Amino acid sequence: MNSKELKALATDWRVAILIVLVVLSIIAIFPHFDEQGHLATNLQYGLDLQQGSWIQLEYKAEVVGFTTDEPVDEFIASLTKQVDAEVILADATHLEIRKPYSQADLEPLFATAGGKITSYQQGVSKSTAESVKRVLENKINSLGTKDAKVNTLTGFNNVGRYIRVEMAGVDMKQAQDIVGKQGKFEIRIQTTGNNTEHVVSGDKITSVQVPSQEPAGSDKWGVGFTLSEEGAAEFQAAAIRYGATVDPANHYLAMLLDNKTVYSAPLSTDLAGKLQTEKIRQLFASTGTGKAGSQQATDLEIHLRAGALPVDVTIAGSGGTSAPLGERYKAMALLAGILALITVGFVIYYRYREPSIVLPMILVNASEVLILLGFIALIRFQMDLPTIAGLVAVVGTGIDQLVIITDEILHEGKVPSPNLYLKRLTRALGIIVAAAATVVIAMLPLALMDLSTLKGFAIITILGVLVGVIITRPAYGKVIMQTLSK
Repeated sequence: MNSKELKALATDWRVAILIVLVVLSIIAIFPHFDEQGHLATNLQYGLDLQQGSWIQLEYKAEVVGFTTDEPVDEFIASLTKQVDAEVILADATHLEIRKPYSQADLEPLFATAGGKITSYQQGVSKSTAESVKRVLENKINSLGTKDAKVNTLTGFNNVGRYIRVEMAGVDMKQAQDIVGKQGKFEIRIQTTGNNTEHVVSGDKITSVQVPSQEPAGSDKWGVGFTLSEEGAAEFQAAAIRYGATVDPANHYLAMLLDNKTVYSAPLSTDLAGKLQTEKIRQLFASTGTGKAGSQQATDLEIHLRAGALPVDVTIAGSGGTSAPLGERYKAMALLAGILALITVGFVIYYRYREPSIVLPMILVNASEVLILLGFIALIRFQMDLPTIAGLVAVVGTGIDQLVIITDEILHEGKVPSPNLYLKRLTRALGIIVAAAATVVIAMLPLALMDLSTLKGFAIITILGVLVGVIITRPAYGKVIMQTLSK
């Protein structure tokens, strides 16, 4: 092609979009040399490609289907005494019992409380699994740990039995310390000026409820929590001693997590009056109204737990990758990608025996991978071995579709007229769109299910198909038309 033809091709909107995206992708990846003189990028690597650890935790609880002729509230209250643990209503017909019991052990306890078991599953409800995820993420983020992922493993029945924590760049001892470390939580009371005195510590909080509206149906959000008998006595004594019961407006209660204030408010007039004469175990911390109040209530729930999970867990499995092994996997993954492109190039050349066809195919295919890498770098998606497998799969499916376009255009080895070319290109793109839709539908279950090791593969495959159909295939159609016209 002469310079005029190249300029016309580069200014075509389909080709121009492809070129712009490739340039932006290179900027997002940002290849550069670090302080040690090693080539570095903005790409984030998961446990497979760098040093790190993973821990899989198993919930020590169960979700039990039930029937009862008693009022549900009374049945739950009676069962709570029988099992000596928190019992949460997961939905209209299922209870979550936050203590490990076998079905055989629970059946007589249910019968005593006036109910019957209809189903039994080890694990927790989906809402509790999400609460555990929030607590762990908050704990990990507060410690400044980078490249950490917390994945809830919940089945189709919305019962989760495991949660997996992955921390790249963290050894196994650090990982266990982070997941198992409790935060220091305390409640203090304002005395004079900005001075405060300790009231109770986090170990005196026996249970924390999920955020709720009080009174029910109002727009006022908050979190209920329960103090132990000892904690309630200390709370009452401090409130009387420092004058919070007679002058609550000038004696704020402050909640601190690791010496950082996470909540501050005065006692309500009603609570101040009751504390004059009795211990109060059940408390409710109001956080405000609307969406902001709801979000603050969610955050406060985590802080009240002081980093403690709402249900006991045990380590069901763990593992990690050493730094040398991670570097080896990274080198092998890069080599696999390069070999895939080279092998595809040889196969395409053997089929067409025409460099002017092979070169655009390989360049377009490589640009597709580059755009995906740029997107991965931009959203800071962690690359692991399944993600690399997805990129290799994109190379294969991409070449398949480019072959379809080329074969449709070169029907019987002849270059068609412009009008016939457009008809054949349209037909080829129609076939490709149908095939792409099939791939997306096939990959969606893997992308949406809690199979953390396969999500990367499914997501990259879907993104690769979409980038191909929307961007690279139309651009290739224009490039190959210009090439074949010669």
